[in-house]
Amino acid sequence: MKFKIVIFVALFLSTWINAQDVKEVRTQYPKAVSNAEIAAKLDGELSTVTSSGKPVLLAYKGAVLTLKAKFAKKKSDKKDFFKEGVALIESAVSADASNIEIRYIRLSVQENSPKFLGYHKNIEEDKEFILKHYGSISSAELKEIVKDFAMKSENFDETEKKSFQ
Repeated sequence: MKFKIVIFVALFLSTWINAQDVKEVRTQYPKAVSNAEIAAKLDGELSTVTSSGKPVLLAYKGAVLTLKAKFAKKKSDKKDFFKEGVALIESAVSADASNIEIRYIRLSVQENSPKFLGYHKNIEEDKEFILKHYGSISSAELKEIVKDFAMKSENFDETEKKSFQ
């Protein structure tokens, strides 16, 4: 009986910690886009995330790696970080294609990637997915983050932006 209680408590704490991790990463990610220190901090926090973990954390880890590419000095580091980040994002999308947060993450990376890198093929798909499913976001915090992103995005026209209000 004690063993079952220990397992239950461990599972509860693991779920709670993951929820806290997502919440913290979610709020820090938009800030990391323009701040190398925040990006580095997030990279450290996400270092233990693996492909067998939570897909949304995997997507954030991939996005943070693309930010590391943005801030890297060496050309080879830029290329390596970006390729690894994209692979993680695409893995997260494959694992949970119906997750609006993962689609927002991929859209934010594709929208801000230099054109010569060729990582832009899903912009329209992700934008349409977000427009269609925005109303079903249960987290007020995530809803606000996605709305802020869409309002600043050049990929959403004025009519589409009004749907976020």
